[in-house]
Amino acid sequence: MSSLHHTILLVEDDPGDVFRIQRAFRKANVVSPLEVVTDGEQAIHYLQGQGVYQDRDRYPVPILVLLDLKLPRYSGFEVLTWLRDESTLKHLPVVVLTSSEYQIDIDRAYALGANSYLVKPPDTDGLLEMVKAVGLFWLIFNRPPQLGIS
Repeated sequence: MSSLHHTILLVEDDPGDVFRIQRAFRKANVVSPLEVVTDGEQAIHYLQGQGVYQDRDRYPVPILVLLDLKLPRYSGFEVLTWLRDESTLKHLPVVVLTSSEYQIDIDRAYALGANSYLVKPPDTDGLLEMVKAVGLFWLIFNRPPQLGIS
């Protein structure tokens, strides 16, 4: 699957899930770079371009954020709240990608501005199909907003 070569930020603390997601992206031929941060604080620093993420050639603003909810330092909910309050990035598409199937989490994520809520499939084939659908919709068909416009 070809894409526009825009960076995707994966915010995921479980090394096994990171590996499975990266492998699914490769198998689905999603060629957009997948940057990984492992906690909510790193996600905010990446998105702000702070600290080690200052070099925007190396760490570009992503076209899409894949956000787990259960994270160290700041939860996915806190990252989502910060992101929607951040004027230059508040329209950045965020897909919650988590293992929680609780309706309260789903409702809260949408209330905070998530664009989509996906539950990680436990099997490799299911994850591959999900990644293909995410890549097709968010990277090929979707037209993203121009960031920095309030």
